[in-house]
Amino acid sequence: MPEYHGNVEVGGPAQTHELAKLMITKVAVGPMNNNAYLLRCRQTDEQVLIDAANDASTLLTLIGDGGLARIVTTHRHGDHWQALAEVVARTGATTVAGRYDAEGIDVPTDQLADEGDQISVGDCSLRVIHLVGHTPGSIALVYDDPDGAPHVFTGDCLFPGGVGNTDKDPKRFESLVNDVDTKLFGTLPDETWVYPGHGADTTLGTERPHVEEWRERGW
Repeated sequence: MPEYHGNVEVGGPAQTHELAKLMITKVAVGPMNNNAYLLRCRQTDEQVLIDAANDASTLLTLIGDGGLARIVTTHRHGDHWQALAEVVARTGATTVAGRYDAEGIDVPTDQLADEGDQISVGDCSLRVIHLVGHTPGSIALVYDDPDGAPHVFTGDCLFPGGVGNTDKDPKRFESLVNDVDTKLFGTLPDETWVYPGHGADTTLGTERPHVEEWRERGW
């Protein structure tokens, strides 16, 4: 398998990041170039999908015959759950979303996620971090790899080059940049791999030196 770099394109091949206990497969789906992530526990083969964004057929092909335990939606914006109903119908997966965003997702949420909750992926688990500003109930998911650096799925709250869109609302921006600074940069090491909701991956170490620049520019 080729070395993971996280650069994927709609219609192109998926990329798989092979960790000691967890497989992370990233695929891009249209029409807004969203990232979806399929996680599989190496020990149990249980699978969890992060953001059934679009292109249900692409996601179902990725899932294959291994079944799907859960689908976690990082936030309420429609481009992150266009395929959710179909994938749930085909797999019977449990739906998970942040408590304060579930009401904005058309597909019913089976499990409401709060700060500090653990979402299992077989023998592995994802820790929920609640980040306010892009939406009221956006969640990031941290895999604290016992064999290496952490991995964090940030939805639309953190990208290479800045935090997510807050519609030029100063209060929402301040909330988001403060939450990202405190809860991600403040608790996780530079080596932490960041998987965003759109586009290329990054690391916290790459982005950390620029947080004050983001504050100054206001977005």
